[in-house]
Amino acid sequence: MTTFKDMEDSLKSFIIQEQLDAHNVKHISVAKYNNIKVWMDPAKNPIPHVFIRISISEASYLLEGFSKINGGLGYEERLVLKWFGRFGIKEKLTELWNFSEKNKEDN
Repeated sequence: MTTFKDMEDSLKSFIIQEQLDAHNVKHISVAKYNNIKVWMDPAKNPIPHVFIRISISEASYLLEGFSKINGGLGYEERLVLKWFGRFGIKEKLTELWNFSEKNKEDN
């Protein structure tokens, strides 16, 4: 099963690779992405969603369509949206949501 740590690592790798491939980026602060956090909170909001924190920026997105609910990620937001569109990401996040929702009901 996919874990939140797996998703954090996937997002971190994707953002770093995208920036390395960009022609206009001279320096990348890789350490900035060591603290990426991905989580869900079905107890606070029953609609399938995900929170993403990069450094001091945080935003929440609906899993359906990945439209933003709240917050902002600055420059990295476009990269996060691009990552979400990658094959399998939505399915893995939905799997995590279903697992989180089931655990909420068991407690």
